[in-house]
Amino acid sequence: MKGRFAFLLLGTISCNAHGAEFLDLDAALRNTYRACVDIDDNLHDLKVLAGVNTAVTSVGSALGVGALAVGLTKAELDKRIESLYDDMASTNYIYQGDGQDLSTKAEFAANANTLINNINFAVTKDYQKFVDAIKQAQQTQTAPENEMVKKSKKLGNWRTGLLAGNTATNIAGAVIASKTVNKNDISTQINTCVSAVQDLRNAILSAKLNGLDVTEADQIYDACSEYEFVDVDAIAKRGRGAMVSSAVGAGLGGVGTATSISANSKKIREDDTESGKQKEKNLNTASNVLSAGAAAASVTATVFNARQISAIKKVAQVSEKCTALLK
Repeated sequence: MKGRFAFLLLGTISCNAHGAEFLDLDAALRNTYRACVDIDDNLHDLKVLAGVNTAVTSVGSALGVGALAVGLTKAELDKRIESLYDDMASTNYIYQGDGQDLSTKAEFAANANTLINNINFAVTKDYQKFVDAIKQAQQTQTAPENEMVKKSKKLGNWRTGLLAGNTATNIAGAVIASKTVNKNDISTQINTCVSAVQDLRNAILSAKLNGLDVTEADQIYDACSEYEFVDVDAIAKRGRGAMVSSAVGAGLGGVGTATSISANSKKIREDDTESGKQKEKNLNTASNVLSAGAAAASVTATVFNARQISAIKKVAQVSEKCTALLK
């Protein structure tokens, strides 16, 4: 303390030698009050916004991860359905005996009776038994397949809903993050406060030379001068990081939602041509990739929000002490 005072005293003498003029102590205290007193309240508002945004983007992360998980489950189920179609086609080929490869359940069902009636009557004595076997095979293959198709459609709808929810939370996250970046311009406020505190330091030294009591002013200076050593820019930087991440997530989620809707549409699902099946696969794959991207963006935004809260808390430790003395 003595060393600091001696250094500042020398600075004051030097400045006085060059004709510098300092504010009187009361004016310097008033300026410090005006410049610094609202920072703590504004930091509290920022902390609330960042906390809300962390919760919002955390929900978005969960929704994005859920959409990806559902999409992957659907992809696996669709593979099983496709395999079942192939088995049905092979079975139909063997029973039909004419080299025709029927690849859809509708064709299988439509041709079932013809298939049975065209059986070689050399096995007439076992005909009814054979017919029963064919019917049973048809039932055991088509019934589970129908349930699987229904489940696949349901999973597609879930993925769409989860992606839409992720998109909404990312949009909200971007909006909230933008408010934390622009909220009352904390960086400018703190820089103004630092400047006022520097003036207060000079006024304290001048008052000491005049024999005035500067105990209270010294306490205010000691507390508020710590603003010089905080990384206030980290608040805005991390807010911008969260805003950009949420915006990217919103874009990916929006495209993913539209893609998922298209992939699960009746027109796409009922197109049994090779090109139609490939298009459905491509749309589902794209939806899953976009789900992964949207989820990753939400997680990144959550990390930025958490780090922003940490940066705010560090500055708030200074603001609480400074504001308590000013009030």
